[in-house]
Amino acid sequence: MNGSSHQSPIHEMPDGTMKMTNPLSGRTAWWVPGRSGRPIREAQLVNTTHEELHEPEDYCAFCPSQLLLTPPEIERRVKEGDGFRTICHLYPDKVRDSNYSFRRMTNLFEIVTLDYWRRNYDYRGLARQRDWAAAYKRDPAGREHLLELMRRKFESLKRAGHDTPELTDEELLREADSFFLGCHQLIVGSRHYLEGSEEGDVHHLYSSGMMSPDEHNEYFRFTADAIRDIHECNRYVRYVVTFQNWLRPAGASFDHLHKQLVGLDDWGTSISREVHASRSDPNFYNAWVVNYASYNNLIIAENDHAVLFSDFGHRNPTLAIYSKSEHLRPYEHTWEELRAVSDLVHAAHAAMGPAISCNEEWYYQPRDCLDRIPFHVLIKWRLSNPAGFEGGTRIFVIPLRPNDVRDELVPKLFELRAKGRIASNMHIAEECPVEPNSLRYNR
Repeated sequence: MNGSSHQSPIHEMPDGTMKMTNPLSGRTAWWVPGRSGRPIREAQLVNTTHEELHEPEDYCAFCPSQLLLTPPEIERRVKEGDGFRTICHLYPDKVRDSNYSFRRMTNLFEIVTLDYWRRNYDYRGLARQRDWAAAYKRDPAGREHLLELMRRKFESLKRAGHDTPELTDEELLREADSFFLGCHQLIVGSRHYLEGSEEGDVHHLYSSGMMSPDEHNEYFRFTADAIRDIHECNRYVRYVVTFQNWLRPAGASFDHLHKQLVGLDDWGTSISREVHASRSDPNFYNAWVVNYASYNNLIIAENDHAVLFSDFGHRNPTLAIYSKSEHLRPYEHTWEELRAVSDLVHAAHAAMGPAISCNEEWYYQPRDCLDRIPFHVLIKWRLSNPAGFEGGTRIFVIPLRPNDVRDELVPKLFELRAKGRIASNMHIAEECPVEPNSLRYNR
């Protein structure tokens, strides 16, 4: 980093104020002594909710007893022996025939709609998608499922104040094409609460960290495969934004574990900034991200193919997991490489626990991009809301310093590893080799 024109991203003032600037986004965050810094284990981060627990679960539309409240399943992953198998294109009379671990379907309320792709690109999907849509509509139970979903959707829009037209059944069925061709999709977990829970509070909600490492790896892999499939189905998609909103403060509609994937004909501002950073310095992610985190003792855990550290310069405390692979997109990673990233993401969720509302965001090289961006995942803790000061200055005051986050998670990771709750083949804290320039994205 010697000779670079970049200023140090972290600067501590004589009074203890820590000023941080994220090298990728340019965002500025301050930590102010005396105003924050409480340990997360002592903080009441979300309000718990109490409800009577029962089986089968029916707490929200994603629960296993509510399978027909969501659009037709594109596919599901089913546990079989030591592995998983995929079942595609389920009809209403088959959705309860197998105990699934994860389901994939389109979002009932799309951010980027099928109408957007049709009107702007004359998008028609692939023949296999159109054939499935036609067959589902011919099936009596499938037809009724689609009509019921569309009626419920339009009624919900009407209650929200939208001017919705009165449509015939055939018009409603045409609108339901979005369930088969849409590019806003969900990966939904099987459970709402952890199996065996005795009390209905947030600490028993089934979160990413509640899974076994093997289950989380399949959840991760299912998501990566879905990104590839969206690209294959719609050639106009330039980037698939992938994220997980955990709990209501993070924007979740349901406190039921799920990831979202939204196909875009744009890279978005965040990726565009990362492209600019990578173009300015081919070794940027090593020099100013992972190396810098290492030099400031912010590395939390590491394995052969990924590294986890406490990030800096975000509007909320943030964990970062970077793949070391030369492969730049999650679906291009080898099995071992993707498993390594999954293990560290899983460990981060397990150590922070289910009570912290957070956003998990995936970043990687767009398919029409030549600049090299390593696959990385950010987990942003939603501990505070910006107010007038942040809005007027674009300086975000955060409640925890990066080293506070590190110090909270490291002891928990040692404990979880000893209990076999997280992958055993990771290094933690001082065990990490943290070799300089460990990311191989630019080779």
